[in-house]
Amino acid sequence: MNRQRLVLIAVLLGVALGYYFFDLGRYLSLDFFKSQQAAIETWRAAQPAKAALFYFLAYVAITGLSLPGAAVMTLAGGAVFGLLWGTVLVSFASTAGATLAFLASRFLLRDWVQQRFGERLQAVNAGIEREGGFYLLALRLVPLFPFFVINLVMGLTAIRTRTFYWVSQAGMLLGTIVYVNAGTQLAKIESLSGILSPAIVASFALLGIFPLLAKKITERLRTNKVYAGWNRPRRYERNLIVIGAGSAGLVTSYIAAAVKAKVTLVEKHKLGGDCLNTGCVPSKALIRSARLLAHMRRSPEFGIRDARAEFDFAEVMERVQRVIKTVAPHDSAERYTGLGVEVIEGTAKIVSPWEVEITRNDGGRERLSTRSIVIAAGARPFVPPIPGIEEVGYLTSDTVWDLRQLPRRLVVLGGGPIGSELTQTFARLGAEVTQVEMAPRILIREDPEVSELVAQHFRAEGIAVLVNHKAKQFVVEGGEKILVAEHAGADVRIPFDALLVAVGRVANLQGYGLEELGIAAQRTVETNEFLQTRFPNIYAAGDVAGPYQFTHTAAHQAWYAAVNALFDPFKKFRADYSVIPWATFVDPEAARVGLNETEAKERAIPYEVTIYGIDDLDRAIADGEAHGFVKVLTVPGKDRILGVTIVGEHAGELIAEYVLAMRHGIGLNKILGTIHIYPTMAEANKYAAGVWKKAHAPQKLLEWVERFHAWRRG
Repeated sequence: MNRQRLVLIAVLLGVALGYYFFDLGRYLSLDFFKSQQAAIETWRAAQPAKAALFYFLAYVAITGLSLPGAAVMTLAGGAVFGLLWGTVLVSFASTAGATLAFLASRFLLRDWVQQRFGERLQAVNAGIEREGGFYLLALRLVPLFPFFVINLVMGLTAIRTRTFYWVSQAGMLLGTIVYVNAGTQLAKIESLSGILSPAIVASFALLGIFPLLAKKITERLRTNKVYAGWNRPRRYERNLIVIGAGSAGLVTSYIAAAVKAKVTLVEKHKLGGDCLNTGCVPSKALIRSARLLAHMRRSPEFGIRDARAEFDFAEVMERVQRVIKTVAPHDSAERYTGLGVEVIEGTAKIVSPWEVEITRNDGGRERLSTRSIVIAAGARPFVPPIPGIEEVGYLTSDTVWDLRQLPRRLVVLGGGPIGSELTQTFARLGAEVTQVEMAPRILIREDPEVSELVAQHFRAEGIAVLVNHKAKQFVVEGGEKILVAEHAGADVRIPFDALLVAVGRVANLQGYGLEELGIAAQRTVETNEFLQTRFPNIYAAGDVAGPYQFTHTAAHQAWYAAVNALFDPFKKFRADYSVIPWATFVDPEAARVGLNETEAKERAIPYEVTIYGIDDLDRAIADGEAHGFVKVLTVPGKDRILGVTIVGEHAGELIAEYVLAMRHGIGLNKILGTIHIYPTMAEANKYAAGVWKKAHAPQKLLEWVERFHAWRRG
């Protein structure tokens, strides 16, 4: 704590102690003012300006220091200065004092509160920043809430000082008038409780509802303005139309059908989206085949002198297609039709906020009206406009599955999860792979030691990992394809036979009516916290909405989109991204949930870090996978988990225990107290909790216990 805070705390404590030690509160009692009313009014008549200034400053001091007595001071203002000037003085003095208390609370406590409880307060901070004025006004209009508490609590939030001031000025005005007016009849008042009759309290309570009611009215007016010029149907043919049958679209449709809504799902290509057809499923199938080959090459580590495999790359790729076909029924039109979803193969275009024009793949066309629409159009690989890229040709994560001949020399452009997974996989299948990344390291969203560990494994497998290399152009010289990359100010020439572009994905934003309806969409479709677009009945979910492009996140968003679309305005939910896990399926796997160190430092969130090395784990040693670590970030001094990173064998499975713990507020102490089967990789989670516990052992208590045991030995 800095010196200024300590000085201010000392001053405030001194004032508070002096107030109570010298019993200054007796001068702010109703009886005292009534006994001195005549003398005070005489002084005010003789020196009105000085009396008003003294009263104003005294009122500011009392409210600024959050001392009791403001109510009596308000009554005195009415008694001494009358209704008009009493109201003016009290209104401005109370607001100034409240703002001082607000600023003192913010200066002394907000940083500490935000550091300690920042993660839990994210939603509160966002709500206050967005709508804090409404809620503050509601609190100010209801005298049931102590104003000094409101001042101090609001100082801990992100509400702007200017907003706090003017809302407080307006919100306290009616209450000020009531009290000042009562003060004009001070002689008839026997107690403060007599001022606020049940009828007055009820009236104030109704006034407190007004800002919230005004907010609803404002939202309704804004909504009506958005829909101006569009003709709403009298009745709807569907409750919901979903555009896109990837993870988000399928789950949205499933939920809608489960609650007996009439739902239509439109997909122009293949049900299952990228995950089934070109993403998660095929990539994991290919990774499994490549991993088998990698293990066979390691056979001497397991006491097997030699193990070889004969394989044909085309047959491996055919196996990938068989896996897709095996999984496909889970996402098939037949299954969803059986669940009650109308599935249409074709393209959809939103032609009004409540109408979708569908062109079937067989040529048929129809226009359907619907109460709500969910856009789940997905994303596609991004191909950067690098000179010469079209001339040399390229593969993406969408088209690489058409390969039936293994490239001899493969350049992978991109060091993210997709690029890294395919880099290692093709290298294990026998290609000479060069991975080119313009950032300082691969897997840039992970902590540096994660990137380094994965890169070390890549290089040990013969992969050329080129970071800080920016692709400038592609050329063909003498029939050979060459990538020219810039590194440290010099050009580096990298010959190759095939190019795989894996530098990220972009949302599908064109072709289904966003532009015509004026729905904002830049990198993704712009939505609010309820996943609504500018039209409240049109939602977006999955890759097209962001901010995460994971299959499981798309399914997670789909629940919110479906429930909100079907039940708003009766009930709707804000999408919750507080606990989002993900994994990159390289070897060693890298999995994460919550914060990592890089993010915690960027956001100035205090944390403690606990690391358990998996090289010490019995099962990892027995399996020949003794590498990697479990890194847990916790609140300083507490076992509450802020985030976890796991690198090692089956990290994607191991992280699930921490996802559950974070989602339900389970700390490391309870993980440590949970039995884990021996020997398993999951024990790494318990041992990480043990490392934390050892670092937080009560040393003083242990010293005492040691002396106790020594005493018992005699």
